[in-house]
Amino acid sequence: MKDPAAVAAIISGLKDHYPDALCSLEYIKDYELLFSVRLAAQCTDERVNQVTPALFARYPTLESLAEADVHDIEAYIHSTGFFRAKARDIVAASRMLLDEYGGKVPDTMEALLKLPGVGRKTANLVLGDIYKKPGAVVADTHCIRISGRLGLTDGTKDPVKVEQQLRPQLPPEESNDFCHRLVLHGRAVCIARRPQCQSCVLRPWCDHFAKSGQTARGTEGREPA
Repeated sequence: MKDPAAVAAIISGLKDHYPDALCSLEYIKDYELLFSVRLAAQCTDERVNQVTPALFARYPTLESLAEADVHDIEAYIHSTGFFRAKARDIVAASRMLLDEYGGKVPDTMEALLKLPGVGRKTANLVLGDIYKKPGAVVADTHCIRISGRLGLTDGTKDPVKVEQQLRPQLPPEESNDFCHRLVLHGRAVCIARRPQCQSCVLRPWCDHFAKSGQTARGTEGREPA
């Protein structure tokens, strides 16, 4: 784990480099974000943004989604993968929102997790982006990878453990935007297979870069085996 000064420097560095910490999923209504995050499972946000305009134009209200035929929903979201499960969840969650929550997306973790297809990542994103609640930590693939490389976590790939390890280190008012910035950084610089360490603004505080540098220095001057 990092000391508070290093965490503050990482937060500041990301802020300077990515001043606009916006969710990359496009939505208008609250429940559209909820369902867009479900569609983004094992799919890119870019693909989801290509799919949802037609979906929400065909089903412009929560009521229309609740009454939709699951097979019809499947046709609209087929390209996002796992479309059968996602379509079932969208219809079932729409019905539950209407029946149990008055057509409103709930504003507590406990209530959100009762919705079909909603896990902690989705719930945290909703709480942070829609309700602006402090302390939301969205442990998506970028967050898991980069926080592990930086040394903010112990390298676990378990999103619940990543959330638990990050939360006490991040100021609650910063955590949601911090996670959005990690997504931007993960796409532009700290990519999965070939991180662009030499152009990374977080180099001074990155465990991965420090270890990579030590490895490189340790092999300098050696003759090939």
